[in-house]
This record gives sequence, C-alpha cells and structure tokens, in this order.
Amino acid sequence: MNVRASLAFITKNLSIVLPVAMIAGFLFGNSMEVGFLKSAVLPLTFALVYPMMVGIEIRKLFNKGNAKLQLAALFLNFAVFPFIAFGLGRLVFPGAPYLQLGLLMAALLPTSGMTVTWTGLSKGNVPEAVRMTIVGLLVGSAVTPVYVSFLLGASIDLPIAAIAGQILVIVVLPLLAGRLTGGLLTRKLGKEGFDRSVKLLLPGISSIGVILLVFVAIALKARAILSNPALILTTLWPVIVLYAINFVISTLAGRFFFASAEAKALVYGTVMRNLSIALAIVMSLLGPKGGEAALVLTWAYVVQVQSAAWYVRISPRFFREPETPPM
Repeated sequence: MNVRASLAFITKNLSIVLPVAMIAGFLFGNSMEVGFLKSAVLPLTFALVYPMMVGIEIRKLFNKGNAKLQLAALFLNFAVFPFIAFGLGRLVFPGAPYLQLGLLMAALLPTSGMTVTWTGLSKGNVPEAVRMTIVGLLVGSAVTPVYVSFLLGASIDLPIAAIAGQILVIVVLPLLAGRLTGGLLTRKLGKEGFDRSVKLLLPGISSIGVILLVFVAIALKARAILSNPALILTTLWPVIVLYAINFVISTLAGRFFFASAEAKALVYGTVMRNLSIALAIVMSLLGPKGGEAALVLTWAYVVQVQSAAWYVRISPRFFREPETPPM
C-alpha cells in the first residue's frame, strides 16, 4: 500500500482508528508518567491544522453563489446550533464546565473538509458546499472567542483575549502559511499537478495529526477516566443526541426552503463541524485540563463520520429530486 492509499485509508476509517487511538492513549496514560506529552500538544496542533489550510482556495469565496443558502447556513451555524449545544451541555453535564465546553466546541466551528466530500457523494451542490466551508472557517474563528467567553468564560476562566490569541496561533497563522505554501506549489506544479500530487494527500496528513492529538489528550486524562469509567458512556450519548437534533433541523430547513442539491449542501454545511480545529483549540488552551472536552470531541468525530455516511444513503427520501425531462 503506497503513501497516498495509506493516508486515504486512515481518513476514510477515522471512525475506527480514533477509538483505537483512545484505547491506546488510555492504556499508555495508565502505564507510565505522561507529563512529557504536554510539550507535544503545540507541534501536533500545527501538524493537524496546517495541511488543512494548504488546500483551501479563498478566492472561491468571491464566486457568484446562492446568497439565500449561505445566509441560511450562517443562521443555523451561529444562531441555532451553538445554543442547542450549550443548553444540552448545561442539562446533561451540570457542574462539569469542561464537558460543557467540549459539547459547545463541537457546535462552534463549521465545517469540515468532509463537508464537500459528503455533499458530492449525496449529489448535492458542491460549489456552495465549498463556499460554506470557507465562510464557516472564517466566521467561526471570529466568533468562537466571543461565544466561549460569554457562555462559559466565568466557569472555566477563559478570557476572550486568551481564546482570540490562541485562534490567531492555531487558525490564522497556519491559514496564511498554508495559502503561501499552496500558492507556491500551484505555481511550481500547475493547478492540475497540485491537485493530483499534493492536495489529495492533505486530508490524510491532517488525520494523522488528529489521531496523535487524540492519543495525547486521552493519555493525559487516562487516570481520571480510570477513576470514573462511566465518563466514557456519559460523554457519548449527548453527542449522539446533539447530532440527531442538528440533522433533523437542517433536513427540515432544506426540505421546506431549498431544492434537493442545495438542501444537501445545507445539511452537510451545517451539521458537519471542524472538529480538528476545535480539538486543537481546546488542547492548546487548556492542556491536561482539556482532556474531558477532548473526550467529547473525540466521540464527535466517531458520530460525525458514521452519521454522515448513513445520511448519504437516506437523504433521497427527504428532498425533492429534480424531475428528469421526457425524452
């Protein structure tokens, strides 16, 4: 199996690989002193985020598109789903602000690179999904410090300046470096050569960063989990509930207000979250204290991948497919 195939396999099977990384981190963290892993958080964060930014094409943001669809996505992504996650977190994790933070972060940063992939697989509007991905990253990065500080800042002592500074390091600097790298490689290889030889590798490289960061997060929290093993299940079911609610709301919005292709883009552009950046922010801000939030986000990876694949199969039942003109 060559490098490209190996990376593609890892990305495609994250829902299996991540629980394995969780188990490995748990065993490692309970078998030895793991304080030295704290120093790995920042480089792993960069290894996770930077490859994602190399392939982003900001110029597509300015292409003519469906303004109504983009506004609907913005409304769901920033006026609806974060508050559902916050309310659910307060309800199911009373007195546990770090678990509440994990659930909130799972709803704050739309959308993942897989948004475009899943939209394409479901025969949705891919150009609009690309636009949602770029808009979601930029807006989410801007509003996350405000949301976290306003909703949970008092509970976990996260001032808005600290969150904004961390997002600058984790998102903005890799974005600038990634765009510089992408531009240089595109000029050297040509657009087609870049897409064929580099761009296809980027999701897999980022996935390796995710796996290693999950391993570190669980290892640092392993002894606390061992002392409270029920934490594993109590963090899983709220994530399932959150995604179920989000899928239902996005599906209803898509069904009643948009044609099939746009509706599918709306669902995948609002339910899918950029969990990689969320995990990076949590771990870089909180270190070992972020282990509980990281556990919630790890389950979100598993649920997101599985639910997205499942939704591709059932989405034709929900939306009006365009009629085929008679021959």
